[in-house]
Amino acid sequence: MLCRYSKKLLSLPSKRYLSDSNLKAVLLTGSYNSEKELQLSECAKAVNMLTNGALVGNAQISQIKKARTFYNLHPDLPIVTLSISSNESDASRDVGPESVRSAIGSGMAGLLADESIGSIMIDSSGQAKAAAEAAELSTYHFDASKTKKKKLPSLGQCDMIYLPEKCSAEWSEGIILGKSQNTARYLMDMPANLMTPEIFAQTVSSAVNHEENGIANLEVIVRDEAWIRENKMGAFLSVSAGSEIPPVLLEMRYKGADGSPVVLVGKGVTFDTGGISIKPSKNMEAMRADMGGAACVASATLGAASLGLPVNLVSLMPLCENMPSGTATKPGDVVTSMSGKTIQVDNTDAEGRLILADTLTYAHTFEPKHIIDMATLTGAMAVALGGECSGVFSNDDELWSALNKAGFVSGDRVWRMPIFKEYDELLKAHTADVGNIGTTPYGGSITAAMFLKRFVECESWAHIDIAGVMDDTRSSSYLPKGMSGRPTRTIIEALKTLA
Repeated sequence: MLCRYSKKLLSLPSKRYLSDSNLKAVLLTGSYNSEKELQLSECAKAVNMLTNGALVGNAQISQIKKARTFYNLHPDLPIVTLSISSNESDASRDVGPESVRSAIGSGMAGLLADESIGSIMIDSSGQAKAAAEAAELSTYHFDASKTKKKKLPSLGQCDMIYLPEKCSAEWSEGIILGKSQNTARYLMDMPANLMTPEIFAQTVSSAVNHEENGIANLEVIVRDEAWIRENKMGAFLSVSAGSEIPPVLLEMRYKGADGSPVVLVGKGVTFDTGGISIKPSKNMEAMRADMGGAACVASATLGAASLGLPVNLVSLMPLCENMPSGTATKPGDVVTSMSGKTIQVDNTDAEGRLILADTLTYAHTFEPKHIIDMATLTGAMAVALGGECSGVFSNDDELWSALNKAGFVSGDRVWRMPIFKEYDELLKAHTADVGNIGTTPYGGSITAAMFLKRFVECESWAHIDIAGVMDDTRSSSYLPKGMSGRPTRTIIEALKTLA
């Protein structure tokens, strides 16, 4: 079966249940200088003038540390929140935009708790894109599988001062970036029985075909199990062998430019039990998000297309479940990949690299200029870097530079990891060309990357291990509880550079 979809883009991510209240709130920003004096944004200055200094007066009495809400400062402004931004130096992030994101996130948290608020006017603070990103990201609340839906306010820019056209364009871009990441979060948070490979493909296809914000040059192709088998993707099929739910290879093509494409590849294990090498039961429910790579790839593709980026983009997502059963792959089994290389499967819980191996081989048929794959691949990456950045392995300094710059701009950071040839020696297998795990328990994220590298011929490739950033670490005020959807915005920013 070959299902084709094209031409229309979505309302990202899932339906917004807008509050029917007319109550309006204004979210403003300020900061303290080295003398601990309150410095207001231009929009906040206008509000302070309108309230005859009541905003500053109340703020000084309150001694705000993060955010504080004031009521009835003016008949036209029933609710005003002032949020304090920090300008602490951080070489890994663009401080100006990130401080605004943090301030907007802190202010949004309190306002969103009040469902009587129908709209929130956001202070752009000279960083309209960052303010819009944070405002949109802050609204994320997973209730798709609940009977009661949270009512969310509409968002807009504070119009107390003149807003140039450039500011409006930046705001619109920020909203798209925030919605794109929220789409990834939604896909990752959905329970596995409600987000099977087939449902994932249908959800993305429906989003592309949504009437709102329709754009051209975006096509979705759903490759079924027969196609996967016909193309001899034995490594991919070995992972899905234990599940009654068939695998899918989801393909998206965005033609924003001519020339060789950038190919994105995302791991899409919609639930990972570990297979015969079964995981411990504690926290296994989080493995519904083991398709985070695919979720971020799909969402970044939708975002890039919505922004009309001048890039030729092909996005590939192998989708399947990894389940234990009488038909499941057993430890020690040998499978043949699409490339012809044989793989000794010593651990069935090292399954992501197997489905990626075949998809990377397929990616080369598009003669790509760059390949970027991303996956919740190894717990070792979470151990190495925690939840503050994704690990990147790359054979191309320029591609790494584009990703690093993108992380600096988005505030969603990346960190380069080694791919020294010595690690490749740890993948020797007794009965096949390569083993799917290393011969030592150390450097697990690196040996996983070295395994993938064996299936890469492209001279510009990057592998992003996102296991550590899969869910919210609570270190960011603008990422509410739930799966994180990282690094969706970083990928979109990188595509701008690569375009």
